[in-house]
Amino acid sequence: MLQLQSFNSKAKLKELLRLAMCSGLFTISACNLPKLQTPEVGPTLPASFNQASSTSENSSQTSAMEYFNDPKLSKLLVEAITENQELKLLEQEIQIANNEIRARTGAYLPFVTAGGGLGVEKTSRYTRNGAVEEQLNILDNRRFPNPLPDFLVAANFSWQIDIWRQLRNARDAATLRYLGTAEGRNYVITRIIAEVAENYYSLMALDNRLENLKKTIELQKESLKQAEAKKEAGRGTELPVQRFQAEIQKNESEILVVNQEIIEVENRLNFLLGRYPKPIERNSSEFYNLSYPAIALGVPSELLKNRPDIRQAEREVEASGLDVKVARANFFPSLILTGGIGLQAFNPKYLVTTPEALVANAAGNLVAPLINRRAIEADYLSANARQIQALVNYQRVVLNAYIEVVNQFTKAENYRKSVALKKRQLESLEASVETATKLFLNARAEYVEVLLAQRDMLDARMDLIETKRQELIAVARVYQALGGGTVFSNASPMPIPQPQPPAPPPQ
Repeated sequence: MLQLQSFNSKAKLKELLRLAMCSGLFTISACNLPKLQTPEVGPTLPASFNQASSTSENSSQTSAMEYFNDPKLSKLLVEAITENQELKLLEQEIQIANNEIRARTGAYLPFVTAGGGLGVEKTSRYTRNGAVEEQLNILDNRRFPNPLPDFLVAANFSWQIDIWRQLRNARDAATLRYLGTAEGRNYVITRIIAEVAENYYSLMALDNRLENLKKTIELQKESLKQAEAKKEAGRGTELPVQRFQAEIQKNESEILVVNQEIIEVENRLNFLLGRYPKPIERNSSEFYNLSYPAIALGVPSELLKNRPDIRQAEREVEASGLDVKVARANFFPSLILTGGIGLQAFNPKYLVTTPEALVANAAGNLVAPLINRRAIEADYLSANARQIQALVNYQRVVLNAYIEVVNQFTKAENYRKSVALKKRQLESLEASVETATKLFLNARAEYVEVLLAQRDMLDARMDLIETKRQELIAVARVYQALGGGTVFSNASPMPIPQPQPPAPPPQ
């Protein structure tokens, strides 16, 4: 076995091999490498978000429990993180990546196999071997078996010396991709948290739409009674009665549509929670008053450490750089040591006779590509292209993360202001409906004015509900855009199972 006694001796050996590589036989093989593409420098990440002043605080470091501040929603989030099937699939992807590290670790360690063999050979008497055996039998006055049995018990040894760190670089690349897979799972966690919150808020909005339709129908039925009473008293016609009836029927039809939407949103939530359809607990009466803590964006550079998808893209850039080194090492000579030792005899009773039955061999091969290296060059250039792809993808992910934060933060702020204005608008329209109803009773206003006032109020309530829903969805999405959710809850009874990195491989 070749064993390097110290770092200095190992370094000297590598230097000698490099000199040998670039001289004589290996000059063409290793020194004439293809020219690689140079990655372009992408846009620089801004120092701050334009929509908010930079602070040391960052909402992504707030647990989901504290950020959303809703016990029923928190319960759904815990169930989604523990039972979601997509996350369970990703856990197995992480295990597969971990197994890849184990495989790469074993590649640069010695391979030792053990086994046995049994064979038989019949030699022709009229061949060189047959004639020699016949002569030996005459001289020694003993019979040389023919056919000749062959019994073997042996152990074989093979070891590729990792001179250029090719195998270790492949192991390190697999480790980085394992870490990237774990970050990919963390990113899915942030997305699932945002999706659960979005559907939860959508359910609350649908409940309020349903309640709004029912209240409007009750109000319209009162107006219908007034129109019928005026008609019976001879102070009105059939037309107001028909118009109010049509409006009631339209809203009753809308109730059925809303009920169907509630069923579908509930089932989307149930799917995220990994369970079959069942009712979703929620407190829809507090929908208009839902509030959230002030959103702290921090500085854009924090996205690089808070966003799991950015960290995953960064791991891929590092891994692709190691892939280039692995492909480059294919141009250099590789040293493989092989050997074997065992016992061999034509009769099993001689297997225990040593050293006569002992067989052994040892060899070392130093091989490098010389002519027709197209496949190696293609792999080298492809690895370089994938490295540039990974770098461009990293830049794209960072850019997308910055834009997501800006879009969702401004949306949350603008919709919050819009909700305040629509509430005041709704107060005015509610007052107009009350006024129009009184004037209609006193024959000082037409039914059309009452009808239009009620319709405008219904539309304003629907707009308010939708605007509030969009505000809350933006709040959930800005939390995801900042990378929130991986810090789930310090007091959660069911913590998120985080993947553990593999044990350091033996050196």
